[in-house]
Amino acid sequence: MMRARWIIVLAAGLWLAALGRDRFDAWIDATVLPPLALEMSVEVLDRDGDLLRAYTVADGRWRLALPPAKVDPLYLKMLLAYEDKRFRAHSGVDPRSVLRAALQAVWNGHVVSGGSTLTMQVARLLEEGTTGEVGGKLRQMRVALALERRLSKDQILQLYLHLAPFGGNLEGVRAASISYFGKEPYRLTPAEAALLVAIPQSPESRRPDRAADRAEAARSRVLARAVAEGVIDAEEAEAAKREAVPGLRKPFPALAPHLADRAKAEEPQAVAHHLTIDGGLQKKLELLAQEAVAGRGERLQVAILVADHASGEILASVGSAGYQADLRQGFVDMTTALRSPGSTLKPLVYALAFDEGLGHPETMIDDKPMSFGTYAPQNFDKLYLGTIRMREALQLSRNIPVVALTDALGPAKLVSAMEKAGMKPVFPGDKPGLAIALGGVGVTLADMVQLYAAIARGGVVRPLSWRQDAEVPEGQRVVSEVAAWEVGDILAGLAPPPGAPSNRLAYKTGTSYGHRDAWAIGFDGKHVVGVWMGRADGTPVPGAFGADVAAPVLFQAFNRLKGKLDRQPPAPKSTLLVANADLPQPLQRFRSRSAVFEAAADAPAVSFPPDGAEVELLASGLKVKVAGGTAPFTWLADGVPVVVASDAREAMLAMPGTGFVTLSVIDAEGRSDRVQVRVR
Repeated sequence: MMRARWIIVLAAGLWLAALGRDRFDAWIDATVLPPLALEMSVEVLDRDGDLLRAYTVADGRWRLALPPAKVDPLYLKMLLAYEDKRFRAHSGVDPRSVLRAALQAVWNGHVVSGGSTLTMQVARLLEEGTTGEVGGKLRQMRVALALERRLSKDQILQLYLHLAPFGGNLEGVRAASISYFGKEPYRLTPAEAALLVAIPQSPESRRPDRAADRAEAARSRVLARAVAEGVIDAEEAEAAKREAVPGLRKPFPALAPHLADRAKAEEPQAVAHHLTIDGGLQKKLELLAQEAVAGRGERLQVAILVADHASGEILASVGSAGYQADLRQGFVDMTTALRSPGSTLKPLVYALAFDEGLGHPETMIDDKPMSFGTYAPQNFDKLYLGTIRMREALQLSRNIPVVALTDALGPAKLVSAMEKAGMKPVFPGDKPGLAIALGGVGVTLADMVQLYAAIARGGVVRPLSWRQDAEVPEGQRVVSEVAAWEVGDILAGLAPPPGAPSNRLAYKTGTSYGHRDAWAIGFDGKHVVGVWMGRADGTPVPGAFGADVAAPVLFQAFNRLKGKLDRQPPAPKSTLLVANADLPQPLQRFRSRSAVFEAAADAPAVSFPPDGAEVELLASGLKVKVAGGTAPFTWLADGVPVVVASDAREAMLAMPGTGFVTLSVIDAEGRSDRVQVRVR
């Protein structure tokens, strides 16, 4: 009978225990967890996955993603040894730790250790709860048990790596490692790992930048525990104790800030942006940009763009000399700002002319005063070299020859080629005129680098890209392979700036009207680099020429890019490599398509009065002038000879009265010119 009662009591006890367990499980399962999807700092990464720039989360905290596999194993071993060595075994709450904490509290009369597991700490951090109150501790236990049922150990550990506080606005191990040590937490010294374990226990009082002594003491306790648990030996611990605690926070990386902003703006939902930028090169060129404007006033600005012209990938993008609100307007990305290209469009004009059969690098062309309708361009130095080779005309950047070629091609042809190259030119009027060849158009540094990349690639454009996952289609052919090579060969023969190596870099400089923009763009067998200098507000920079200020920066950029240039490709098989005398007759000297209808270069021309003018009749008659031609000259008014066989180039014509009159001049060879004017 007694035995039956004990069986009933035991069964009832087991039933009640099972019922309690089920109720407890249901209670845990009913736990409403805080949001587990954390807002993480947006990261912009270079081509190797290294951090270029990061952004704080909405509340201004730094919280960077860090999976356990990307942190130094030594740190994880120290963390578990110090905070929760049974982390992999318990289910969120460690009864041994709780019992030990309770006994210590009774024995010492105060709380010695809290008995919290890492999972309980994660629960507190997720809810931003308190640590010492009984109610808060019970809530942490419940949430910890629920977390263990819904997440893996590595997921819980990752939450800790993201949420652990390190003082100020630093949250998470990766943010702390970058800020305190200036490096990712992939490889940490024992001293660094111990400090990262110690700070979260009391993040504000142990901040090494504010309380180095307390941080050092806490680090020593972690090192002692690590020795006791066999994580490191005593010798390593002693060496770690001698390592200085960092006294200042380091700034977070902020490389390629303009491009990073653009990436974030284009894809605001993305947490990580993978760019084609080479972080090491970007850092070198940002330093070069600072050096380029140093000592040149407070408003001079610079932009540098580097690309691999074979792939179209942008390797460095420096939008300004400093990403700051200063007189240079450093927040403006000058790689995308519309500017006048000056003479840097001239290579495209020559390449198009070569393709159209208008010339060859050895073709002779006139560099002398010319008028194209009402447009009368001048060379920048106001000097004229007479008849020169097209090769020299491009290398010396003469204005008259390139305008003559543009006139023969038609401005629309040049615009079409620019658009094929992926450029988006902006014109001041309804349609482009001949001034486009001299920079009368708005373009960007990115536009110009893409154009030169097309020339470097044998005349076929490949759109520039800066996202690693971007789909970049093959572009159109802009000029022939032969014309592209001929232009590159001409530019490679340009003398380098003083002090720069004579390395046959194919490059061209340019200066816009009023010295507002100074350019230098060049390429070798693999890379293309563009440099712009000027003022962001578009005001003139007196005395600034592309050859003087931008070209030296271009050569320095290539020097920091690599030790020596990659060789240019050989000439295509169909390239005509001969001197002028061996060229076909039509290519020996440039003549426009309308040359057959034009007067000879030395034919007589009425230089005064101009055609259509209204002129005053003086008491001595009507003054006239003739240019060109061969004396003696005969002047006629409405077909009637007025002056006959005059050797002078100026004459006074006796006129019968006022009104409209046609004036004609005939030279000794019978060549003539005429104008119609109104005499009053």
